[in-house]
Amino acid sequence: MIVGIVTALRAEARCVTSLRLPFNQMINLGENAAIWLCGMGEEAAWEAAEGLRAGGVTSLMSWGLAGALDSRLRPGDLILPESIYAGRPLQVDLNWRARLRALLPGRLNVTGGMLVASKHVLTSANAKKDLAQATGACAVDMESGAVAEAAAHAGIPLLVVRAISDPAEFSPPSILLGAVRSDGSADLGRLLPLLLRRSVTLATLLRLAVDSRAAYSTLSTVGRYAGAEMGIANPSSDTRRTSKG
Repeated sequence: MIVGIVTALRAEARCVTSLRLPFNQMINLGENAAIWLCGMGEEAAWEAAEGLRAGGVTSLMSWGLAGALDSRLRPGDLILPESIYAGRPLQVDLNWRARLRALLPGRLNVTGGMLVASKHVLTSANAKKDLAQATGACAVDMESGAVAEAAAHAGIPLLVVRAISDPAEFSPPSILLGAVRSDGSADLGRLLPLLLRRSVTLATLLRLAVDSRAAYSTLSTVGRYAGAEMGIANPSSDTRRTSKG
């Protein structure tokens, strides 16, 4: 099995490899894995999944952060959903999921259930509550639905690995989204005026940073312990960078 890893944010990718990845390019991580850094959103994720498939991968993994819809989920919790809702329910490969789960250390809080795809970032507790009630999902992201659709279309295995970065009661404020680049990094030229005008508070930014750090720590742990099921023999070491296609 050759695993194609779709990831939206550069910080998410760093939990898999220390390479500085280019955007929208398939990068091999040894013989049995490749990664594609695509930026945020379903269209970008679909293009990444299709690009990986064209490059020869035989399975797809959606990797990164998610927002909690269930109030019991906290930043740093790991979501290994059994299904993805993207207008219709789509199943992950449960055998693959079980193999990866068995490699993880007991200190991680791992949850299953359904993850739902959203076309945009949810920026309020009410929006999260409404989506949870409408779908029964425990968490949400913007990329996994497109990756799941691509896997279903191709008839290849799918696995979704997502760490909670924001709890159900707290979300990034909508005004902050314009100060975030597609790779998740801050655009300081747009962020600093928001801080000066107090449109965004320093306390909000600090909370987002702490919560995200907990999520990235979890993803890094998954990479270290379950690299074999990601097709990566030693994910902590630099891998020779090549591309296909």
